[in-house]
Amino acid sequence: MSNFDFDGFSEGDWDERNELAWNEFDWERYLRSQDETLRRYLEIYSRMKGRPDRLDRTARMMGWDIEEWTGNEFLDDEEDDLDLEDENEDLEPYTLHKHPIYIATKALYLDIQARWLDLLSTGRVAFPPTVAAAYQASLSVGENNAISAIYALDMGDFAMSVCQFKRALADLNRSFQLLDRIDRVQSDLVDQYRQEATVRLFDLREIWLRVMQYSREEVKRRSNGDD
Repeated sequence: MSNFDFDGFSEGDWDERNELAWNEFDWERYLRSQDETLRRYLEIYSRMKGRPDRLDRTARMMGWDIEEWTGNEFLDDEEDDLDLEDENEDLEPYTLHKHPIYIATKALYLDIQARWLDLLSTGRVAFPPTVAAAYQASLSVGENNAISAIYALDMGDFAMSVCQFKRALADLNRSFQLLDRIDRVQSDLVDQYRQEATVRLFDLREIWLRVMQYSREEVKRRSNGDD
């Protein structure tokens, strides 16, 4: 099953997962390795800063099948010296943590919120409490709706996935609105945060819109009885 195969699991996939006999130590080690995957994504994404095709190039460097995701040809190999996915990962079980859309969404939100907490922790900028709380809530709710959409996508429920992504987009728009209010606080630190957060929020929107387009096409294909 490729990372961008959105058709969900077969019965055999579930049987294979049920036969896995891992204890808590094994799963903790697995989850830590997935945390490292998020860090690797952000590291590569940061290297691509300023490039208009940073999402595709980051996906390429993560070893993902971009053609299945976007319909584009594979990117060139100019960054082949960067680390690709470890071949040994094929020996591990598949969970949602390995889904490229999950990784990209989780990593970008992680970065946005970490930068926000760093900004607050400086103690050098004072935001209206209601605005700060509303902004934090918009990020959390948006991430939760996006993760729910990815769950539906992974299970092959494309229509539900579109609906959940639409909710996530509404939350993302709310984050944009609140960023504008936050930016009224005159500070170089705030301006820097707004610029970085804006780029990442736009990239999240780009990812979700691509997947929504794919999901709608898949719903149409299935409704027409195509194989």
